[in-house]
Amino acid sequence: MIAPKKKVSKQRKHKRRSSVWKLDMPGMVQCPKCGEYVLSHRVCKACGSYNGKQVLKVNNEEAK
Repeated sequence: MIAPKKKVSKQRKHKRRSSVWKLDMPGMVQCPKCGEYVLSHRVCKACGSYNGKQVLKVNNEEAK
C-alpha cells in the first residue's frame, strides 16, 4: 500500500478546499410581461405569469 510521505498541514488542506463551498448566483431572467427579475422556470410574483400564460391572480396594490 502506498502511504503519504508527510502529513498535509491544516493550512495546506484548507487552502486546497477553500473554493469548494462558494455558490453560484441563480439564473435571473426578466419577466416578458412586466420586466421584473425572477428566477428562471418560476412564476413571476409581480404579475403572476409563467411561460406567457396567466397562472396566478395578483392584487396590484401599487396601482390603487
